[in-house]
Amino acid sequence: MGKPTGFIEYLRELPLDRTAVERIKDWNEFHLHLSEEKLRDQGARCMDCGIPFCHTGQLISGMASGCPINNLIPEWNDLVYRGLWHEALDRLHKTNNFPEFTGRVCPAPCEGSCVLGMNNPPVTIKNIECSIADKGWDEGWIKAEAPATRTGKKVAVIGSGPAGLCAAAQLNRAGHLVTVFERADRIGGLLMYGIPNMKLDKSLIQRRVEQMSDEGIAFVTKTEVGKNYPADRLMKEFDAIVICTGATKGRDLPIEGRNLKGIHLAMEFLQANTQSLLDKHKNGNFISAEGKDVVVIGGGDTGTDCVGTSMRHGCKSLVQLEILPKPPMNRAKDNPWPEWPKVYKMDYGQEEAAAKFGGDPRVYLTTAKKFVGDDKGRLKEIHTVQIEWTKNDKGQFVPKEVPGTEQVRPAQLVLLAMGFLGPEQQLLEQLNVERDARSNAKAEHGKYTTNIKGVFAAGDARRGQSLVVWAFNEGRGAARECDRYLMGSTDLP
Repeated sequence: MGKPTGFIEYLRELPLDRTAVERIKDWNEFHLHLSEEKLRDQGARCMDCGIPFCHTGQLISGMASGCPINNLIPEWNDLVYRGLWHEALDRLHKTNNFPEFTGRVCPAPCEGSCVLGMNNPPVTIKNIECSIADKGWDEGWIKAEAPATRTGKKVAVIGSGPAGLCAAAQLNRAGHLVTVFERADRIGGLLMYGIPNMKLDKSLIQRRVEQMSDEGIAFVTKTEVGKNYPADRLMKEFDAIVICTGATKGRDLPIEGRNLKGIHLAMEFLQANTQSLLDKHKNGNFISAEGKDVVVIGGGDTGTDCVGTSMRHGCKSLVQLEILPKPPMNRAKDNPWPEWPKVYKMDYGQEEAAAKFGGDPRVYLTTAKKFVGDDKGRLKEIHTVQIEWTKNDKGQFVPKEVPGTEQVRPAQLVLLAMGFLGPEQQLLEQLNVERDARSNAKAEHGKYTTNIKGVFAAGDARRGQSLVVWAFNEGRGAARECDRYLMGSTDLP
């Protein structure tokens, strides 16, 4: 601990964001950066905790408390305070293969469990993490490091999202010959096509892919295992398989009018937009919100990304429906530290909508009843109703409509961002992988082995929809257990 009184002397300070009115005019990242001097001050706020909950990575009340990949947060905070940036990067890479990703898109459960956060604003852990990684690239410290020896064992990683990339990086580090299969035209999975460019610039992903390729990992795009690459062929050609296909089956809303033109799952909207952006709009093949009344159904990061993307298209109006109540401004009594703080905040998308339209676009305790179209089958309005949560005869909370609260809202574009139901089943069926009650690949956390010998599962395909940082945890863990299976023992963390 570099400065015992740092948490008393310095206030929490984050870098400014580009103004909402300015940033909705382009697709560039909206975060600015703090100076090194200010970053050192922020590192000095890290306390000499007896038990630093920030890197525990425990599940409390079903949500992450602390860092799921057990980042050595107090260590690299101290090193940043001392100006030892290269050493801080080394500490960061011990637990995190891609800190520039989590430093941008992770919701920072570490900060939610920061001990300082019990009675003061927590340490700016996420921003320091991102700054360490960015400095590593700027200084040329991050380079390709191919393994000294090869085992001759061949491993297929199916899916190139956060779990797949971590699994591939770790297995390659162990000396195995790794091939990553991706059905899209670019590597990155959720990181590439599920998260908009202004939140995670795609050049950062490509930079890491090039590094991994230089280290000996083979990437195969436009190849869907189980469809245009038979699963039985994969079993014959590789010594082990790691399934990291994600939970890409979106939750639909089967109400009256669902078949009207203008209603889309969130990922249809987000993926097509990013693909068109990266292709420099050569074909214009994306779903545009320009000039439309947009309704986003569902919250969370995906809903926010739909809001931010619609704002950049130049939508006419925007409403975001939330079926849950508005969170409190401060922690409720049943949400104590070090649980993830379920409190009200406006993310970047809501900030942008508020700047243009005059207020937070979210409408709470509200659900859609039906969609109504014109005589050409195009969506023109959505009928909504307010709900209240009441207990049924089994003691479960269920939504109940509030009479007299029906409302008709104009809408030419509805985006369904209500989460995901699990992985697509075709590959799992072809491999005869057993599923759990939620249709995920059945494999115990920490072991990641499926019922098929040599086949492992990790990330959202195993645990269901979750955070990028949990995908990192699982990708690394599956690589460790896969290495153990292939070699009899493992040195991977």
